[in-house]
Amino acid sequence: MTPERPVLPAAVTVVGIGADGWRGIPDTSRTALLDAEVLVGGPRQLDLLPPQCTGERICWPSRLRPAVPGLLAAHTGRRVAVLASGDPMFYGIGRALTEVLGAGAVHVLPHPSSVSQACARLGWPLEDVEVVTLVGRPVARLAASLHEGRRLLVLSADATTPGEVAALLRDRGFGPSRMRVLEQLGGAKERTTAAATADDWRDEPCDPLHIVAVECRRAPDTLRLGAAPGLPDEAYEHDGQLTKRHVRAATLGVLAPAPGELLWDIGGGSGSIAIEWMRTHPSCRAVTVERDPVRAERITRNAGRLGVPGLSVVTGAAPGVLAELPPPDAVFIGGGLTAPGLLDACWEALPVGGRLVANTVTLESEALLADAYRRHGGELVKLAVAHAVPVGGFTGWRQAMPVTQWAARKAARTTVNPLPGADR
Repeated sequence: MTPERPVLPAAVTVVGIGADGWRGIPDTSRTALLDAEVLVGGPRQLDLLPPQCTGERICWPSRLRPAVPGLLAAHTGRRVAVLASGDPMFYGIGRALTEVLGAGAVHVLPHPSSVSQACARLGWPLEDVEVVTLVGRPVARLAASLHEGRRLLVLSADATTPGEVAALLRDRGFGPSRMRVLEQLGGAKERTTAAATADDWRDEPCDPLHIVAVECRRAPDTLRLGAAPGLPDEAYEHDGQLTKRHVRAATLGVLAPAPGELLWDIGGGSGSIAIEWMRTHPSCRAVTVERDPVRAERITRNAGRLGVPGLSVVTGAAPGVLAELPPPDAVFIGGGLTAPGLLDACWEALPVGGRLVANTVTLESEALLADAYRRHGGELVKLAVAHAVPVGGFTGWRQAMPVTQWAARKAARTTVNPLPGADR
């Protein structure tokens, strides 16, 4: 059943306001604030309003999102104005309000965002800039955006964020990157620090209301990590249980991650499939299942190192732990195929249109994949990779173990491949 929406006040208007306060907002926004019977916002935003805004002033509680329905329902029948920093629909309260109340119940009056203001000051085209928010998020997620020549704008959690950003850049081999802090954009106290590299960054006090600009530069000896699946094997900490680079790239290609989708990575090993699934888009999600606690901890470290600290790592054996997981859009099985019922449990968990990909190097598991191919269709392929190695004074090929891969998409009605000769 669709949950009922809370009873609404007479009107909810969301007004964007910048560091320049009352003088920087247009007449339409001023009228809404002057007319409001209830004014809701953070202490800093409410302090920017003049005395002639006579509505009852209410500060958001620390846990903002859960408080939205009750707070608004408590003022049913009154005109409510909600204050937001900059553009309310850009990492702002506007999203929470429209998701809770519905877009039709919220009237948004935006102000230029801090990102737009920063691009204007820096002379950076907005469409060429990547925005990373660290508000309520670990600084490790910045690592996924580090590529030579990229321009980043980092939305800071507090005054400690610039130092944390500089430390991460140094740790990931991007110490030559240039950084600037832009404070109180649009306000009377606006200030932009002099550019300095992360290597030379001095962690000095700054205004809590700021944004960090980063021009990425990779140190010459730093391992290059591209944006496409198939990162170098050296990027991972592992004990040998790692889907190797070329097979990993082929596997991600068949899994075909799309924004917002969730992957189950069964038998995580080093976590490489789940990690590179999440690196394809910031909204991609993954759960990796690994029964070995040591490997599970290693997966967590790899995820943080490679910029996807949001990877969920479940320590336990499949299929036993699968019932507790959110429904997947795709499943990858990289280990444990011979566990009774695992393949069928993963297939049943998929929605129509969901994808399942399984890799193996053993004859026993290969037989299971051949049976799954017979029952469900899809593609059954053998992946073989050879590397050139010295052979005395010459060069020859060293063959890696071939990988059998079954990939299938779940249709509304399962299509079964006929057995050879069944039509005779």
